[in-house]
Amino acid sequence: MKSFKHVQQFGARFLLTTIFLLSLVAGLTVPVAAASADGFGAVYTLTNASSGNAVLVFNRAVDGSLSVQGSYATGGLGSGAGLGSQSAVILSQNNRWLFAVNAGSNQISTFAVGSKGLKLVDVVDSGGIRPVSLTSYKDWLYVLNAGGSGNISGFAIGQNGRLSPIAGSTQPLSNGGAGAAPGVGQIAFNSEGTALIVTEKSTNLLVSYPVVDGLAGAPATNASAGAVPFGFAFDRHNHAIVSEASGSVSSYEVADGGFSVISPAVVNTQVAACWIAIANNGRFAYTTNAGSGTISSYQIGDDGSLTLLAAVAGSTGAGSSPVDMAFSNNGIYLYALANGAHTVTIFQMNADGSLTNLGAVSVPTGVVGLAAQ
Repeated sequence: MKSFKHVQQFGARFLLTTIFLLSLVAGLTVPVAAASADGFGAVYTLTNASSGNAVLVFNRAVDGSLSVQGSYATGGLGSGAGLGSQSAVILSQNNRWLFAVNAGSNQISTFAVGSKGLKLVDVVDSGGIRPVSLTSYKDWLYVLNAGGSGNISGFAIGQNGRLSPIAGSTQPLSNGGAGAAPGVGQIAFNSEGTALIVTEKSTNLLVSYPVVDGLAGAPATNASAGAVPFGFAFDRHNHAIVSEASGSVSSYEVADGGFSVISPAVVNTQVAACWIAIANNGRFAYTTNAGSGTISSYQIGDDGSLTLLAAVAGSTGAGSSPVDMAFSNNGIYLYALANGAHTVTIFQMNADGSLTNLGAVSVPTGVVGLAAQ
């Protein structure tokens, strides 16, 4: 009897497990399992207020919807105006730290990231004037300073999140450190952490810096395939996908500090294609068109070639001026900050790269930057 009872218990457990797995395969709703598989999610943006900067945190639900979690002072000051840049607030690769620029006080803030919010752990000088963009790779963080003559500067990220300047890492922009800084859009590491790239909007240049053990070397300049290069990201094969405010997107092979054009200035017929995001699966790129209130989609080939999928893959509304974008860590949801509408619009990315609008949440006037997990 005892043995038979054990067999019954085992059979019951096996049956429940089988039903559970089949329900997942069939796409049935299993809330607890879905939440566990997706994990903690949040979206972050920066108030950039000149009276006191802060990071706004929105909790992300399993269905992609957002709810206000809290506001966390950076310990620095914002500029009080748009930064005209991508990546003003970023997450570290392991999502353990969040970094934010304080453009009004020339500082960078570090927060520890937790499921219940943020904790400020450090505020340091940015190594220049008016920091506008950040990038990290492993234990290195670099900042793009847009004021004065402009420069880039590097920091080591400690185990406690504190930042230490990397000696000799500060490098000039294309002007060599003389005169006013050219208008800049973004700084980012390549996929392998062996190079840093900066987009210069006013000079139509892509500036590259070799990186060895976290130390940036002297800059090299490369002509942009399209006018006014702005935001960019690297795909899984280390190709640079660059948006151009003239209304196009280009792709490049990047090697030894040089850029080889793969797809030059693929036009999307929209106005002011500035910010860019690449899907987690590496197959699609999206650019926000600030002058059109739309998002365009592109397919990325294995060789880095670009094909326009949809000139209007998504819309944030007339006059909404969409800027920064970020994908959730599960790759399902794309969030777009619309400065004109003061909203963050939520899109679901479908298997074919199309976008489904799931609604929006309100944000204060003047926020900049967007990061998500």
